[in-house]
Amino acid sequence: MTALRGVICDFGGVLTTPLIEAFAAVQDASGISVEALGRAMTRVAERDGAFPLFELETGRMSEHEFVARVGPALQEELDAPVELRSFGETWLANLHPNVELIDYMRELRDRGLRMAILTNNVREWEPLWRSKLPVDEIFEVVVDSGFVGMRKPEPAIYELTLERIGLDARECLFVDDTDVNCDAARELGITAVWFRDNDQAIAEIETALTARARGRA
Repeated sequence: MTALRGVICDFGGVLTTPLIEAFAAVQDASGISVEALGRAMTRVAERDGAFPLFELETGRMSEHEFVARVGPALQEELDAPVELRSFGETWLANLHPNVELIDYMRELRDRGLRMAILTNNVREWEPLWRSKLPVDEIFEVVVDSGFVGMRKPEPAIYELTLERIGLDARECLFVDDTDVNCDAARELGITAVWFRDNDQAIAEIETALTARARGRA
């Protein structure tokens, strides 16, 4: 059995506090619910033939264009004026470092594992999210959907991450808070841990590392 030599980790909701908390803060600040935003994006997708969030997260649509397209649809949905221009700042301001898991990722690096981040994100937000974490201290590879034109759970973005970290799928473990993204990783032969909380994720990672190390012996 091949030993695990690398860890590929998601950003939001894993290395940060839960995404639902950031969504709640945005809703409190703007009065825009997640459900209303979702319906507005669906309206845009039905009109334009592409879901705007996916276009934003793959860099095919700028944040400015996203606001210009989704804002009017959201105004129609709510029948009231809306303000989306500060969405990204409010969202990221309410995502806080998950210190325990960041420290654990640093420990894994110190144990000799190769480390990468694989995130679905927005190109314009890169300076904001990277400033929250010791990214370059811990992770040698960062694959950001906004810069590579694809997003999880597309197989190609996992394959690109494997190529950049220089490891085979069987040598890597992937951690993400979205089960669909974990399923996509497993289909490529990557061991995946679906993150729900720190204790659960760390225990599952350690179990996988130990089992694979024993299998190699």
